[in-house]
Amino acid sequence: MKDVTDFFSKISEPEHRTRLEEIFNWTKENYPQLSVVIKWNQPMFTDHETFIIAYSAAKKHISVAPETVAITTFKEAIEQAHYQHTDNLFKITWDQPVDFSLLKKIIDYNIQEKIHYTKFWRE
Repeated sequence: MKDVTDFFSKISEPEHRTRLEEIFNWTKENYPQLSVVIKWNQPMFTDHETFIIAYSAAKKHISVAPETVAITTFKEAIEQAHYQHTDNLFKITWDQPVDFSLLKKIIDYNIQEKIHYTKFWRE
C-alpha cells in the first residue's frame, strides 16, 4: 500500500469508506501536528515518530487501535459507549455513532503519555 488514498480505495462499501474518512479527517483537523504513516498496510497517526492511534475497516466494524495501555485506561468509557473491545482495539459497528469525545481523550492521553517516548510502540 502506497498511501492513504490507496487504503480508502480498498474499502468497497461507499458508506463505510465515508464513515472511516470522517473519523480520519476529524483526527487530522483536530491534531494537525500528527503525521500519517502507512505501516502493515494501514494508515497510522504518529507524533514524533511514535504511534498514537490507527483506524481500519472490517466487515462489520471500524477498528480503533490506540495500544493496550489506552484500552486498559479507557476500558470503562469504551464499554459505556457500547463498543466491544479486545486488549488491543475497540470496535465501532457501522451503525453506531462515533464518540468523538472519547477519541479525543484517548488521543490526548497517548500524546501526553508518549511525549518523551522515542520508540514506535510502547514496551
